[in-house]
Amino acid sequence: MPKLKGLYPPREAYASGMLDTGDGHQIYWERSGNPQGKPAVFIHGGPGGGCSSVHRQLFDPNDYDVMLFDQRGCGRSKPHASLDNNTTWHLVEDIERLRKMAGVDKWLVFGGSWGATLALAYAQTHPEHVSEIVLRGIFTLRKQELHWYYQEGASRFFPDKWQRMLSILSPEERGDVMAAYRKRLTSKDRAVQLEAAKIWSLWEGETVTLLPTEDAASFGEDDFALAFARIENHYFTHLGFLDSDDQLLKNVERIRHIPGVIIHGRYDMACQVQNAWDLAQAWPEADLHIIEGAGHSFDEPGILDQLIRANERFARA
Repeated sequence: MPKLKGLYPPREAYASGMLDTGDGHQIYWERSGNPQGKPAVFIHGGPGGGCSSVHRQLFDPNDYDVMLFDQRGCGRSKPHASLDNNTTWHLVEDIERLRKMAGVDKWLVFGGSWGATLALAYAQTHPEHVSEIVLRGIFTLRKQELHWYYQEGASRFFPDKWQRMLSILSPEERGDVMAAYRKRLTSKDRAVQLEAAKIWSLWEGETVTLLPTEDAASFGEDDFALAFARIENHYFTHLGFLDSDDQLLKNVERIRHIPGVIIHGRYDMACQVQNAWDLAQAWPEADLHIIEGAGHSFDEPGILDQLIRANERFARA
């Protein structure tokens, strides 16, 4: 078997700043790599997860000029954990603002999990400005996907961790876990918000990898958990602010001419492999890679290998 490819060495951003959206948000952005390289935008997951310096290492710094940014309300963006003017379509236009600010006509769009959702929404809205699409851990925000992860499905594989999710809910509330958490995450009592946020966030942190990882503990840190849980629950309660349950699959026709790669772990418990399969059926021109022995996270060896290979391939396109 060929040796699996890994992350590039750490590299500092060569520029960073805050983008004023004009409606109450300040978006943190940074650029790294080669200022003369192929333009790309990295779209992080969550929603509410924020980007990290390690995400720069997914791109060859000699070949790419990569834009990373923290979506509204999370990471270094301000105001922290804000739900105001925070929808999929606000984020789509934020990406477009960043493209114009960067002065590029087209760029590679890279996203995983919720980042894949937002990447699809952006590409379908602005296909003329997308050169290639690299997606990982497909999530199209259909009701069945949310029901799987937050009601019945993944809980059967992690009954001990799911019990913690149910522990603060009354028996009556357990019939709609997302709605019950919505009440707590939007409470005026910060202590109530924080208790719910930590439990919500740890559920994801402890179930997104095939094998346990120490990184899961970071999901329970106060600031991260509050933004992550509040924003995620906000988006999921509103079904991603999409017009229909299958909007992102139905509108794939708009991007079928764009070269694409779909990468998904066989044992992804957060987003079932069926999601990737359904997207590939709608988009047969894209390359589908189902990774055996992998879950959801971008840095699981087989997934990371294919992400790096896709970026290397498109760097030469």
